[in-house]
Amino acid sequence: MILDGIGASSGVAIGKVFIKQQNDFVLPTHKVTDTEAEIKRFNDAKEEATLELKVLYEKALEEVGEEHAQIFDVHQMLIADLDLHDQVVGIITDEKYNAAYAVSEASAIIAAMFESMDDPYLQERAADIRDISKRLIGILTGEKEVSLADINEPVILIAKDLFPSDTIQMNKQYVLGFITEDGGKMSHSAILARTMQIPAVVGVKNILTKLDKNSTIIIDGKSGKIYINPTDEELVYWKAKQEEDRNYKQKLQSLKGTANKTVDGIEIEINANIGSPEDIEGVLANDAKGIGLFRSEFLYMDGHALPTEEAQYEAYKKVIEAMEDRVIIRTLDVGGDKELHYLNIPKEENPFLGYRAIRVCLDQVDMFKVQLRALLRASVYGKLGIMFPMIATVEEIKEAKALLEETKRELLAEGIAVSEDIEVGMMIETPAAALISDVLAQEVDFFSIGTNDLTQYTLAVDRMNAKIAHLYNTHNLAVLRLIKMVVDNAHAAGIWVGICGEAAADTTLTETFLGMGIDELSVSAPSVLEVRKTIQQIDTSKIQLKL
Repeated sequence: MILDGIGASSGVAIGKVFIKQQNDFVLPTHKVTDTEAEIKRFNDAKEEATLELKVLYEKALEEVGEEHAQIFDVHQMLIADLDLHDQVVGIITDEKYNAAYAVSEASAIIAAMFESMDDPYLQERAADIRDISKRLIGILTGEKEVSLADINEPVILIAKDLFPSDTIQMNKQYVLGFITEDGGKMSHSAILARTMQIPAVVGVKNILTKLDKNSTIIIDGKSGKIYINPTDEELVYWKAKQEEDRNYKQKLQSLKGTANKTVDGIEIEINANIGSPEDIEGVLANDAKGIGLFRSEFLYMDGHALPTEEAQYEAYKKVIEAMEDRVIIRTLDVGGDKELHYLNIPKEENPFLGYRAIRVCLDQVDMFKVQLRALLRASVYGKLGIMFPMIATVEEIKEAKALLEETKRELLAEGIAVSEDIEVGMMIETPAAALISDVLAQEVDFFSIGTNDLTQYTLAVDRMNAKIAHLYNTHNLAVLRLIKMVVDNAHAAGIWVGICGEAAADTTLTETFLGMGIDELSVSAPSVLEVRKTIQQIDTSKIQLKL
């Protein structure tokens, strides 16, 4: 039998099954009379959970490095989050429910908020909320799950879902790979699996009912295919693929230090996408020299209030100083699918067409100028590019640039140094921007194409809607023609153009992008070497585009 899931971490695993049983735990739900005592129990549980997470942080630091250990710092922040605290205390105080039930209800509300967002990365943060909820409830009830560290023989782990705390406790010596019913490619467990180089397949519906402990399976973490009780012929084939995969990964490491140059000598920039300064370690480990997209909104989403100018300045400075080449920082891209509760952005009928990104910033100018000040102050520490998101009109880019110039004049008047060599660019995410890219190109130093939103808006397909997911396709001729139009208009105006969406790492599109004349590809750090390998095998003089 062959099943299909979502390939979340490449590689082949062959072995017998270990099924992570779900607890038959019934959440205690009852009324309390002493609400102060129940709130104290909740606060004590938070303290104990924080101590547990510190232990997990140290373990992760040793096994997967600081970049990925940070998730357990984030979990500590989530446990201390005022929203969670206030909601739990409110349920205990107002509704007189016990702490475990209050934690369950409050975390469900917050998790649902993340799941409603459009960004896959933010959607998967719902799993983090559930993880800390499970930990707190386990402490409050004394019903803790068995640790996966107890696995002591080679197996492929099968579970309803895995939380980061589960994944980091897995013994890499024995867990050959894992499969989950839930989860996505951007879940922290999937990200950790890729870092730990454990093959993983996620999103396999009803997998727990289709396997037993006597099953032998093969998983292909790239295609998402699962082979249950394979034949001798299948075993021989996949063992050979397993060896081939090991050799391929070793060869990729040999590409460190080599050029991103095609057979006919065309050099392409390959840069990395990051969400915080902590991601830099992984960027450098994968031999990227620059940052093509720093998603600055994550600095805003990690706290309970707007980040100060000083906090932003330190974050931007750290990244700019660490990188040899240019760092492109996208200004705040929030609203719509990315909620900041402290901004009180009203709910909208269609948030993806609503009050978001540059529209928020041009409306809330004081907030925007704090970010611009921090960016400009940090610019003196290296090569900075400032990129404005979600531009759809010429008026928007002109207004954003005017605010940037105004902020620069104010800083210089205060005696604060600002670099004279800052590139100013914008994202092409809407068909409107693509269609007037000849005019927009006169206003900026570069374009960066956000293929995720450009595909979604061009095809009128919600990429998170499973019913129409098959229609979401960056290979679609309409999307590719718009990208080609943007490249041609950019080059005619003498500016460079890159791609920073998911498609930048799609090696089946690399040749097409190079044929169009794309100057830069910005990808997740683990994709850098594979994209480099693909580029080194292409002869652009032989590319024949059919658009």
